Amino acid sequence: MQSDITFIDGGVCAAQGFTANGVLAKIKASRTKNDLALILSERPCSAAGVFTQNRVKAESVKLTKKNIANGRIQAVIANSGNANCCTGEQGAKVAFRMAELAAQATGVSADDVVVCSTGVIGAQLPVEKIEAKMTELAKGLSKDGNARAREAIMTTDTQYKECAVEFTLGGKTCRIGAMCKGSGMIHINLGTMLAFTTTDAAISPKMIEKALRESIKGTYNCVSIDGDTSTNDTLVLLANGMAGNKEITSEGEDFDTFLAALNKLNRVMAMKIAADGEGATRLVQCTVNGARTVEEARGLAKEVISSSLVKAAMYGADANFGRFLCAMGYSGIEFTPEKTSIWFTSKGGAKRYFEDNDTFEVHGDNSVQVYDNGVPVIFDEEKAKRIMSEEAVEILVQCGDGNASGTAWGCDLTYDYVKINGDYRT
Repeated sequence: MQSDITFIDGGVCAAQGFTANGVLAKIKASRTKNDLALILSERPCSAAGVFTQNRVKAESVKLTKKNIANGRIQAVIANSGNANCCTGEQGAKVAFRMAELAAQATGVSADDVVVCSTGVIGAQLPVEKIEAKMTELAKGLSKDGNARAREAIMTTDTQYKECAVEFTLGGKTCRIGAMCKGSGMIHINLGTMLAFTTTDAAISPKMIEKALRESIKGTYNCVSIDGDTSTNDTLVLLANGMAGNKEITSEGEDFDTFLAALNKLNRVMAMKIAADGEGATRLVQCTVNGARTVEEARGLAKEVISSSLVKAAMYGADANFGRFLCAMGYSGIEFTPEKTSIWFTSKGGAKRYFEDNDTFEVHGDNSVQVYDNGVPVIFDEEKAKRIMSEEAVEILVQCGDGNASGTAWGCDLTYDYVKINGDYRT
C-alpha cells in the first residue's frame, strides 16, 4: 500500500543532507539576478540523468554524461547566461574547470560533479567570472539556499519552478525536492530545460535510473512549448539515503511508492514549465481518454498541444475544434474520429491546478462540449470563450477505441513569443 504523498516547501533543500546557494557572477554583463548555482549533498549520492537527444550537445552535457555514468554524484554547479555550446576545445576546458572549481570549494571529487549551463549558444563562457565567485558560492551553502539557487538558473523564465513532496518508505519519512528552468526551446523528449531533483531516500543507482526513465515518460517528455529541442537539456536525480529507509534495490512496494512520489513531483514541474512558456498567457492541458494504449493516448495528446494552429486558437480563445482533430489525424496513431468527443474545461487559476493534479470535470459552468461522437455540437460561443480565456484550460478528448488515458501540457502561442526570440542574443 502506497503512503500518502504531501507537498512541502524547500525545493532541492527539502531532503535531508542537501544545501544550495546562488550568486551573481554577471556571466552575461546585463544580468542583475543570480546566475550561478551550487547544490551539495553531505554524502555521495546514487544518481541518474537524462539528456538532450540533439546531436549538437553543450560541453556541460558531454562532461556530465561522463561523470554520472558510474551512478555516483555529490554536487551540482550550474550557470545561466551562457550555454557553453558550439565552443570547441575551449568550451570543454571550461566545463571541466567548473567541475574542478566546485570540487575544490566543497571537498568532493571533480568526477562527482554535475555541470550544467544555459543561455546563449555559440559564445565562449567566461570561466574567470565563475572562479571569482566560487568561494562566496560555496560559503553561502545553506538549507534555505534553494531560493537563491532557483533564481540563478532562470533565463527567459518569468517565475521560478520548484516543488517538494514528503512520503513514507519502510516507516521512514522521505522527501524529494526539485527546481528546474525552462521557458523556450521546449519540445517532446526534453527541452531547454535544466532540472535538478534531490531525495534523501535510499535507492540503488540501478533503481534510481529505472525510476527516472519511467517517470519522465508521462511528465517531462509530455511538454511542448514551441517544437524546438535544445542542446543543453539535463535532468538529474540524486539520492543520498539519509532518510534511513532500507535501500531500494529491486522492484516492489517500496519502489512503487518512490515512483509514485517522483511522478507526483515531476508532473507538477512539467506543468510549471508549460505554464511559463515564452510569451504564454495560459497553461494548456490535453487529456485523451479511451485510447488503445497509454503510449497512444499520450501520443495523441502531445500532437494536439504541439500544433501551432491549436496553440494560436488557444491564444485567441477560439473553440475551433477542427484543428484539434486535424492534429490527432496526422499523428500517425490510429483512432476512430466517428467515436471521438471533445470538451473544453477549466478550473480557473493554474496554481490551483498544480495543487490538485486532477483531470477537470466535464460538466457544469466550467465545461463546454463542442464535438460528440463524430458530430459537431451546437454550443454557447461566449461560454466557450470565457472558459478558454482562463489561466489553465484543458482540452478533454474522449475516444472510443480502448480504456487507456494520457496527458500532455503546452501553452498558447502569442505575439510575445516572437518578440522574445527575435532579439534573444542581442
